[in-house]
Amino acid sequence: MKVLVVLAVLLLAAVLVDGRVFERCQWARTMKNYGMDGYWGISLANWMCLTYSESSYNTTAVNHNRDKSTDYGIFQINSRWWCNDTRIRTANGCHIMCEQLLSDDVGVAISCAKRVVRDPQGIAAWVGWRTHCKNQDVSKYLDGCGLDSSFL
Repeated sequence: MKVLVVLAVLLLAAVLVDGRVFERCQWARTMKNYGMDGYWGISLANWMCLTYSESSYNTTAVNHNRDKSTDYGIFQINSRWWCNDTRIRTANGCHIMCEQLLSDDVGVAISCAKRVVRDPQGIAAWVGWRTHCKNQDVSKYLDGCGLDSSFL
């Protein structure tokens, strides 16, 4: 029995190591380094507001929706349209497995978010952005980070 408990704890620890919750300015610098400031005309501050409202900068965030789809990762990318979680029929617009969005290596998530925003809905595809960021002063998401967004 002790062996099973130890194995369960080790497995849980391994899962937790893969993900992370970014500190605000660290996440802003990371996104800037990945070319998100001004991507598709969207300010870094808006991307910051979006990811805060969707996941609180947590790469392991998962949300199950009423339509049986699931939102994954720091951007809360939806399995019905953008990734494959093998649970529901999907368009898989980013051509990835959803579990790839749960890693602390955020390159896949950022690439997929860039793909989502090029869709006709643009950044409005995210409910969190529509509800918490649209037509709001989002500059506070960059305050104190030493990053000026040219697209505020």
